[in-house]
Amino acid sequence: MGSVEMESPTHKLKHQEKEEDEDEDEESPIEEVRLTVPTTDDPTQSVWTFRMWVLGLISCVLLSFLNQFFSYRTSPLIITQITVQVATLPLGRLMAALLPTSKFNLKIPGCGSWKLSLNPGPFNMKEHVLITIFANAGAAFGNGSAYAVGIVNIIKAFYGRNISFVAAWLLIITTQVLGYGWAGLLRKYVVEPSHMWWPSTLVQISLFRALHEKEDEEEDPANEKKKRMSRSKFFVIVLACSFVWYLFPGYLFQTLQSISWVCWAFPNSVTAHQLGSGFSGLGLGAFSLDWATTASFLFSPLISPFFAIANVFFGYVLIMYMVIPISYWGLNVYNAKNFPIYSADLFTGNGQPYNITQIVNSRFEIDKDEYAKQGKVNLSMFFALTYGFGFATIASTLTHVALFYGREIYYRWKASAKGKVDVHTRLMRRNYKDIPAYWFYVLLTLTLLVSLALTIFMKDDIQMPFWGLLFAALIAFLFTLPISIITATTNQTPGLNIITEYAMGLIYPGKPIANVCFKTYGYMSMLQAISFLSDFKLGHYMKIPPRSMFLVQFLGTIIAGTVNLSVAWYLLSNVDQICHPDPKSNSPWTCPNDHVFFDASVIWGLVGPKRIFGPLGNYGALNWFFLGGIIGPVIVWLCHKAFPKVSWIPLINLPVLLGATAYMPPAAAVNYNSWILVGTIFNFFVFRYRKMWWKRYNYILSAALDAGVAFMAVLLYFSTGLEDINVHWWGTDNPQHCDLAECPTAKGIPAVDGCPVF
Repeated sequence: MGSVEMESPTHKLKHQEKEEDEDEDEESPIEEVRLTVPTTDDPTQSVWTFRMWVLGLISCVLLSFLNQFFSYRTSPLIITQITVQVATLPLGRLMAALLPTSKFNLKIPGCGSWKLSLNPGPFNMKEHVLITIFANAGAAFGNGSAYAVGIVNIIKAFYGRNISFVAAWLLIITTQVLGYGWAGLLRKYVVEPSHMWWPSTLVQISLFRALHEKEDEEEDPANEKKKRMSRSKFFVIVLACSFVWYLFPGYLFQTLQSISWVCWAFPNSVTAHQLGSGFSGLGLGAFSLDWATTASFLFSPLISPFFAIANVFFGYVLIMYMVIPISYWGLNVYNAKNFPIYSADLFTGNGQPYNITQIVNSRFEIDKDEYAKQGKVNLSMFFALTYGFGFATIASTLTHVALFYGREIYYRWKASAKGKVDVHTRLMRRNYKDIPAYWFYVLLTLTLLVSLALTIFMKDDIQMPFWGLLFAALIAFLFTLPISIITATTNQTPGLNIITEYAMGLIYPGKPIANVCFKTYGYMSMLQAISFLSDFKLGHYMKIPPRSMFLVQFLGTIIAGTVNLSVAWYLLSNVDQICHPDPKSNSPWTCPNDHVFFDASVIWGLVGPKRIFGPLGNYGALNWFFLGGIIGPVIVWLCHKAFPKVSWIPLINLPVLLGATAYMPPAAAVNYNSWILVGTIFNFFVFRYRKMWWKRYNYILSAALDAGVAFMAVLLYFSTGLEDINVHWWGTDNPQHCDLAECPTAKGIPAVDGCPVF
């Protein structure tokens, strides 16, 4: 895992350039690539096999269904392609062992005939890679589900309005596919050049090679032959245990989701509950025995390298246990005590919930008279500072990358522009037909035309004018190449979400759905393009035919988006009070991601940034975080230049530190606590002291835990959730036992239900 992190030692650059000039046929100039990626290829291996299509389609549909299903739950587990990568290996080998090997003729009038076989030979790595890429579309390229489904959710579940299924489907598909058009045309700049190495792909390649090694015997550290449990057997055992165990935190003993012992020790103290609550407070000492809670929001801690976990830990502690307590109890920033210490809700000035529907008129725009009656929108202090740190993170990422990686990015780009290729590009060019450029031109043109038709003929559904679409597409297109280069060389991907929603909020205020649609077209088109290019680089390294890659990615995206919307439509129509359950019901359908998405539509779209972060709002001072984010890396860089022998100064990564709590809210303290704890145990202690075990079983453990939780959660929903069958006792009636954490603590404000008056 650690091999994929780029150290970027600039003293290597001239040496690498000299080597490349001497021999154009050398391996990759990147050491990590040379150590990880195979330099051979067998073009006779079959990739378009019956096994690939069956397992790929099933994986894509299953991940789309499960990730969309989980997205509405309090702990929205995201099942990534790692799970499919591990689970499909034994299935592929089983199909290779059982399917008939005989060939048959397939004749299509006017197209000739082909000899086909259901079983062309042993299950190979190329099939496995293509299945995983197919499935990755079902995981929305690591995002869980299609981003635009959030628009459907807030329209139906939060604003209480309607959107047609056709408009929703077109919105989802076009936002997912639009970036593919220009991404395909950029492949020659960020995929084929050897210096564009995409560090994150090396983790996948390492796992593919580990899974396809022989499983009979391995040497232990004592150089003794030792028989070990097969990976397949280990996977099945852990999956079964995970499946059975999730019955407890998921249904019978929900308190295991967040063991907030500080609240239990001081049941009547508001301050203790604010400190100890895992879901609604600072989570001091809180931890979880639920894998869904541990792996929510931040993905599985078992697949995150320890250096990333350590950076998140320091940033989390700095913000959560230093900045927040000082701001809330010490300085009472933005009248923080009028509101809960941690909440994603919106409030009036006296701490009461803000009635959003009251300020939306019949045209789905802001009602200025009603807004004036309720007053300015207020945020909890944590939520407000989250936006401030978000501003700083964006600004610091640009400055940090320019200062610490700028020379290297320039060198990589300069080297790639020479047209020199490494062994991987030569093999791909020699063995496989490239994708014609017109495929991407046609795709881009058709997607733009459909998107324009959506904005013109279905404007009542999405609010956004046609010029908004063109502006969003232009922003995404202009940023795709530079951010792709940054991602391909530094493994950091600056986001455009805050930039896009801020811009549209200033240009077109009072239109909440127009704002989130603009953000989705501008932000997700770029992100999808980069994900598309990243998977293409994976296929490039693993020698997958480009046309096969493109068709699998495109079909997978269409299938995944359709499944995402179908699941969302069903749950929104059939789950009672979805996203707004009675707190006493302990319903898991709380929609944490959609709550934050809805709040963003109110802040940036309905009310607008001028009334929040501008002269008409309370939080204008947060704009200074942009300046702080720009200056911070400059100070670190100057310190590094002034004290070059101090080795720890370059390790200060402000984008990571400032963005450590980027998932909060909707993520909570217990998610971070458990993620950091489990990740440290396995990716530091086990990795250091039981490396052979880690190498053999770590990823399999992660995949099996994900799969077991997913299958039990679906079983519980269809067996108990539909019939509303519940278990009532201390461990389920009030799972967290920290009710007072959501109370304000200021004196003289109106009473809040269930809270003491100060």
